[in-house]
Amino acid sequence: MLAADAAILNKLSPIFVIIFAHYFLEEDIRKIHILALVLSFIGALFVIKPEFNSSIIPAASGFLSAILSGAAYVFIAYIGKKESVYTVVFYFSFFSAICSVPFLIFSFVIPNLYESMLLLLLGSLAAFGQIALTYAYNSCPATEISIYDYSNIIFSAILGYIFLSELSDFNSIIGGALIIVASFIVFLYNRGT
Repeated sequence: MLAADAAILNKLSPIFVIIFAHYFLEEDIRKIHILALVLSFIGALFVIKPEFNSSIIPAASGFLSAILSGAAYVFIAYIGKKESVYTVVFYFSFFSAICSVPFLIFSFVIPNLYESMLLLLLGSLAAFGQIALTYAYNSCPATEISIYDYSNIIFSAILGYIFLSELSDFNSIIGGALIIVASFIVFLYNRGT
């Protein structure tokens, strides 16, 4: 799966934020939200291009990441007023590290110096990004913050092209556009209410 396609599928998370926020934060689901849900799922189908063979596994993983990300954002908003941002980021990072142990056991490779430096840079940037994201979700309603995460699709497409020579196909572009439009509609609606 292309990096840009994986990013597009992960960006379904604001749609799941709407669903989870309804149940856990008691935020209302309006008709505009239902329209956004339908548009987003149609967009996801364009990106996934389901063939019902082994190629569906990466797409299903990307879709699952959107569900789990949406849940995580809502839980960050839910506990944000009760816990320090640094406590939330620490436990998020700690849990992520624990979850990666099985993969480490079965496919551990000792990185060289260059790879070690890249891993340290990646970890540092991820930590700063997670702290900023947690502050944002603590400061504003979850459904308003999530729209800004869509810049990731653009960066993933650009970096995928530069470093991996990946080029998105027409269906992925249409699907990504539908998902972005759906979330932008919800964003504009939330700003107006």
